Amino acid sequence: METPSAAAATTASCCRRSPLLTGLLRLWLLLGALCLRPGLGLYKVNTIYGDTIILPCHLEVPNDLMFGKWKYEIANKPSEFIAFRSATKKNVQYDDVPEYKDRLSLSENYTLSINNARIGDEKKFVCMLVTEDNVFEQATIVKVFKQPSQPEIISQAEYLETEQLKLLGQCIAKDGYPEGNLTWFKNGIVLQPVEETIVIHEQTNVDQASGLYTVISSLEYKPTKDDTDAQFTCTVTYFAPTGQETIRSESAVFDIHYPTEKVKIQVLSQRNSIKEGDNITLKCSGNGNPPPQEFLFYIPGEPDPIRSSSLYALIDVRRNATGEYRCALTDESLMDSTIITIHYLDLSLTPSGEVIKQIGEALPVSCTISSSRNATVFWLKDNTRMRSSPSFSSLQYQDAGNYICETTLQEVEGLKKRQILTLIVQGKPQIKMTKKTSTDGSYKTISCHVEGFPKPAVQWTSSGGVINKTEETKYVNGKFVSKIKIAPEENVTLTCIAENQLERTVNSLNVSAISIPESDEPEEKSDDSMENVNDQAKLIVGIVVGLLLAALVAGVAYWLYVKKSKSASKHVDKDLGNIEENKKLEENNHKSEA
Repeated sequence: METPSAAAATTASCCRRSPLLTGLLRLWLLLGALCLRPGLGLYKVNTIYGDTIILPCHLEVPNDLMFGKWKYEIANKPSEFIAFRSATKKNVQYDDVPEYKDRLSLSENYTLSINNARIGDEKKFVCMLVTEDNVFEQATIVKVFKQPSQPEIISQAEYLETEQLKLLGQCIAKDGYPEGNLTWFKNGIVLQPVEETIVIHEQTNVDQASGLYTVISSLEYKPTKDDTDAQFTCTVTYFAPTGQETIRSESAVFDIHYPTEKVKIQVLSQRNSIKEGDNITLKCSGNGNPPPQEFLFYIPGEPDPIRSSSLYALIDVRRNATGEYRCALTDESLMDSTIITIHYLDLSLTPSGEVIKQIGEALPVSCTISSSRNATVFWLKDNTRMRSSPSFSSLQYQDAGNYICETTLQEVEGLKKRQILTLIVQGKPQIKMTKKTSTDGSYKTISCHVEGFPKPAVQWTSSGGVINKTEETKYVNGKFVSKIKIAPEENVTLTCIAENQLERTVNSLNVSAISIPESDEPEEKSDDSMENVNDQAKLIVGIVVGLLLAALVAGVAYWLYVKKSKSASKHVDKDLGNIEENKKLEENNHKSEA
């Protein structure tokens, strides 16, 4: 390291002064090194750790400058020269100071640059400009700043328990300068120490090599149930060249454990109402954290509680499962209950299945319902809804068919029952034969009206043998008509044979030759024609009722007329009686002659 005397000797040599002047200069420089002469005041430079420190000299360079030097000063220690620059030779020399080796640069205007700023560079640096007559000095204070790392919450607790003070975690901010300050927050609100509830311990570590600070703050916390999902953060506040700055950590959420205060039982079902045959799952839950894993289930009909997980299944439930269901914690300290109703629907049809009865017999039918609620009952016959339930005092063929008694519980989805009565009405064949001549008199239609079930097979015969050419109407309600058309040249006897599994019935009819006129027998009307007749009858009745009033008036007048002519009518009746007797005698005589 170059001393002031050496610098003076160098200067004297460069300037080639006399030995006397050189000695005086050396003495003056030595005294100047010991006493700081006032300059332009104290300057301050703020720099970032790791950046280059720029230290301007802040002195006006005199014309007779010999050289410039830089030194630093530390309290209670001697000054240390670190750089020298000659004004005449333009050469630069750096003193052998280990901490500044290869870090210094001194420009022509005597600005000193120190690269890779360190904490140890926080010193007072002095720029010295030396002339033959004077020494000028200007001091600059260097302040180094280092932003700490983003704070991080480490050593986080796996969970916190209510009413228990426990280490929540540690907030750490590393490698900052100057020392930072840590603050804890919950949901954005500062946490202040509270005895036995919030306890904060702070710690500062200094890296001996770098001089950087690592600050640590430990938080012990006693949570409540309301702290569930609370967000905990911490911040570090530090000084930067521009002033105070703050960095916030990532938030941390902790699992808060608290005891169960309430138990709840639920019925898990796909339907709102439960019916026989359904499967039921009971769910028991507690509002603690962590939730209870085991419960006691009290099932109707079971003498002892059943220990199970939070779910308990009932398969294919019956109506006797209706009742109160309870669940409780294993220590039975807390309990909840619910009422479950198992809906049911029973239907009994008497008789049911296939029933065979004979025509004219009576058949009582009953459909009995038993259900958990009021049920709706209706009847169907051959898939057509009936207005009322069937009742048979005298069975007819048209009563045969498929009867369905069906019932439903509208409030319970899928609860429906039905039973079927297949009624078969049997009867032996009944035959009635009629004949009718065509309007033009060219043929006669002979009809065999057949009634019976099972449907009888019909065969026609005559004196000439079996007649195959026949026509049949549709078989409806156990009745049909078999017809033949003939034009006999002479009188003939026709036989209709009807046969089913019950009996064989035979009937015959004499038919005159086509040339002989004879009265026709009226044909039986079919069911369809009977309906038309009924409609016409209703119309006729309406008309007759309208005419009754007019007839009443006419009747009174007629009665008066008859009364007046009563005596005359007796003589007329006597004469008419004689005439009728004579006509009958004449007809008998004609028949005898024939």
